[in-house]
Amino acid sequence: MTEPENPERVTPSSAVPSRRHVLAATAAGGAAMAVGAAGTAGAVDGRSTPSTGAPTTPTTPIGPEDPRYLSLTQRGCNARFVGKPDYFRVVHSTAEVVDAVQRAVREGRRIAVRSGGHCFEDFVDHPDIKAVIDMSPMREISYDAERRAFCVEPGAQLAEVYRELFIGWGVTIPAGATAEVGIGGHVVGGGYGVMSRRDGVSVDHLYALEVVVVDKDGTARAVIAKRDPDDPHHDLWWAHTGAGGGNFGVVTRYWFRSPGARGEDPTELLPKAPASFLAFRAGWSWKDLDTRDFKTLVRNHGQWCEGNSDPDSPYANLFSVLMVNTTQAAGSGAVLAGVIDAAVPGARRLVDDYIAAVGRGVGAEPAIRRPPLSWLNALTSITDTRSSPFKVKSAYLRKTYTDRQLDVLHEHLRPSDDPAARISGTLWLVAYGGAARKVAPDATAVAQRDSILKAVYMAGWDAETQDGKRETAWVRSLYRGLYADSGGVPVPGAVSDGAFINYPDADLADPEQNTSGVPWYTLYYKDNYPRLQRVKAEYDPRDEFRHRLSVRPAR
Repeated sequence: MTEPENPERVTPSSAVPSRRHVLAATAAGGAAMAVGAAGTAGAVDGRSTPSTGAPTTPTTPIGPEDPRYLSLTQRGCNARFVGKPDYFRVVHSTAEVVDAVQRAVREGRRIAVRSGGHCFEDFVDHPDIKAVIDMSPMREISYDAERRAFCVEPGAQLAEVYRELFIGWGVTIPAGATAEVGIGGHVVGGGYGVMSRRDGVSVDHLYALEVVVVDKDGTARAVIAKRDPDDPHHDLWWAHTGAGGGNFGVVTRYWFRSPGARGEDPTELLPKAPASFLAFRAGWSWKDLDTRDFKTLVRNHGQWCEGNSDPDSPYANLFSVLMVNTTQAAGSGAVLAGVIDAAVPGARRLVDDYIAAVGRGVGAEPAIRRPPLSWLNALTSITDTRSSPFKVKSAYLRKTYTDRQLDVLHEHLRPSDDPAARISGTLWLVAYGGAARKVAPDATAVAQRDSILKAVYMAGWDAETQDGKRETAWVRSLYRGLYADSGGVPVPGAVSDGAFINYPDADLADPEQNTSGVPWYTLYYKDNYPRLQRVKAEYDPRDEFRHRLSVRPAR
């Protein structure tokens, strides 16, 4: 394996992949909607406290006649869906959120909430949604000395969170790699990214949150729920640690502090951020990959993850993605990209050994690049585009694909010789495990704790020249073929472990697409679903917050 004579410059966006290149971000989520709770008119965390922000003044509804309306309808990242609600309300405080929710309930309008706009399905942009609460102005990031935790409002984008935490205190949270993702929906769906193998998932560091909910009598209220098992709203906190966006209420603030963190020094209360990364990128062109080489490459990658996903692995600091694209362009067939903390002893040797292990037995040697990269630059410079529609599916893997599944992957991903038959499709295999495995599957709502990989299957199209039917059929065929032995979906078992709610896929609730007999909610939540249903029944008894994959209340 050699350095190319004229290596292209490796930028943060090429070393740490994002939706900008392959249609969907490593870390994304729904809107800033979450499990709600009852309480007094102000925020409550076992005692009465006032809501923060501006006095309770009604926000102005932004309807179709307002020049801002069109731009607000197009804020979603997936151009496959564009909603037409009666109005938007752009909010700046918890008090304004309470007022906006109360008015929508009183008017009988179905509510949705948007922070960053990165929901992959139509949970916000659905025809039945009549009132959208836009959280984007609520983006304050500060240290709360009373709670010894960092307070982050849901409209803040990940780049802002990383920058403020790092520049102010030298700390970080493990979250996604796309700068423009809003933290609101990202966290409530679990949240993961570049630092997750070292530090776990985002919710492993969630100390508390404030939520606006609707009581059974139709009254909107704000409540604070904490990680403390003795907190009266502890179940509400738990339901926000992986239940996904759009379920039961509106998150207005998060507080982050790592479990076990002691003292008053804020620089010791969250994981330390690395100073720099050693980035790497190894590429194999389709012209150099025959069927055997392709299967060997993907199998090697999965087997490496099987052997290096324990929390004490020397590779716990390494994050990587194996991407396979359905394109003929040189170097774009299969790409192994990632980063490792440059301060880890022997970081370059670890990267070299990793690339060698993944490429072992593959006939063609990859073109390799290994540039140093500022940690902050890596996680704040990757943006995405919002111009293309796409369809995404996901799965957790506990072991690498079987030989039959590798054949299915090759059949679908290998570029067609007929240009008219080509599909813009991508497979992502994201290394998982590490510190995420330290937490029990029922300690948070994220049940998939011993998985080694997150698989993402994507197809995109040009909205002006294509209707997406062929691309959607392609990704559905790929998914059904991979999981043909379990009814077309990744039923939890020895090899698969369900799907990721932050990459929602309404097909899992479609009996024509899911013939397994295993319901969609088991694929997402496994044994945690009954507890989520109890939380739903307690805190959203009127089912004000709902979508096609929302938690249904216990009866």
